[in-house]
Amino acid sequence: MPADAILSQTKLAADALGPTVVIGEILVEIMAKSRGDGFLEPIELIGPYPSGAPAIFIDQCAKIGGSAAIVASVGDDDFGRINIERLRSDGADVSAISVSPDYPTGSAFVRYRDDGSRDFVYNIGKSAAALVSLTAEAKALFARAGHLHVMGTAFAIPGAWEMMDHAIGVIKQRGGSVSLDPNLRKELLGLGQTQERFAKLVDVADLILPSGDELFMAAGVDGESAAVTALLARGVTEIALKRGEHGSTFFGPDGSRVDCRAFKVVEVDPTGAGDCFGGAYVACRRLGMPVFKALEYANAAGARNVTVQGPMEGAASRPQLDEFIAVTPRSLP
Repeated sequence: MPADAILSQTKLAADALGPTVVIGEILVEIMAKSRGDGFLEPIELIGPYPSGAPAIFIDQCAKIGGSAAIVASVGDDDFGRINIERLRSDGADVSAISVSPDYPTGSAFVRYRDDGSRDFVYNIGKSAAALVSLTAEAKALFARAGHLHVMGTAFAIPGAWEMMDHAIGVIKQRGGSVSLDPNLRKELLGLGQTQERFAKLVDVADLILPSGDELFMAAGVDGESAAVTALLARGVTEIALKRGEHGSTFFGPDGSRVDCRAFKVVEVDPTGAGDCFGGAYVACRRLGMPVFKALEYANAAGARNVTVQGPMEGAASRPQLDEFIAVTPRSLP
């Protein structure tokens, strides 16, 4: 079989089986207009912007043409409404977003320091974002889903593991697949059964989308080659490694490797780049695209998103990404 035919194949369930589903937090982001340290004096703010890593992921997944849905919770307030309306307008299924009459939508106030790092003031744990649960709507969604995308950030939500465990069983039984973005804070790995549960997710994942040291954390070993070998030996069938300004790389179980160069852009707001990459890559592969095309769209989605203020304001449709790809220079090999 020709190499390009092999690289078109994927163990991810076809989009026609049912939507890609993600579980996790929805929030708004409110950003400081000036750089500096923290929020210790009155400053100008801009926002609210729809946000939350799972919401950004699924918005890009839907916008590029994939069937997509999210299980989440928001408050009965304007912050919740702008998130639901954004996701719905971009094509995501919002039927399993619950609305709390008692808790506000989660929020994150963000200010960039001069060195590019950030200060945050969060309200997630005491907001509707932490109320995600296995509702009747969530069960109905899992029963018709074709793919589950798990984000490490979900481990910070009480009860998320039980939901993920239920969804994996239901979706795998109907021939679906699982992907994992191991963006789990290292502090959480030491809590309770988190490390054991995280290892189980790695073992059931068909696709892993790590960035930087997340590759080593997922594999449990250091060194890129050793980590890739360890993950593929555990049954992972695709690894899409995010390299930021250095592009991305696919690793397959047959030893195949595909590198895709990054796009050169002026960064305005880096939040959401990895989530847009993941949403585009998963959608493209489930829609049957070959590896290089999926990586190219994913790189473009991440790069385009950082050129716009706001975590998901740069999420793009396929025609928008085609235009971006056509006019944007690439980084050097």
